[in-house]
Amino acid sequence: MNREQKRMMQRTGQVGADGAASRRAAAADGAARRRSQRATPREFFTQVREELRQVAWPTRAETINYTTIVGFVLIFMTALIFGLGYGFSKFVTFLFQK
Repeated sequence: MNREQKRMMQRTGQVGADGAASRRAAAADGAARRRSQRATPREFFTQVREELRQVAWPTRAETINYTTIVGFVLIFMTALIFGLGYGFSKFVTFLFQK
């Protein structure tokens, strides 16, 4: 930990002036441990449902537009890589012919 990090942690109250963890940081660490306990399957699916409600889902038109763009880019890149590979193989074959 460098001096800048230590000063920032002192300003936010994570460590004391002597560099030891403050009580507030220790309490937050204990709360983090409690939060990391495993949820029951029912709680898990409830939380998943709540999170999925917050997602900004694309409209049908946006989905079709994005899919079309990805398809065209995929076809273009495949053709480009194939063309370059074919061209370089012909060039190397031409160089090494007797």
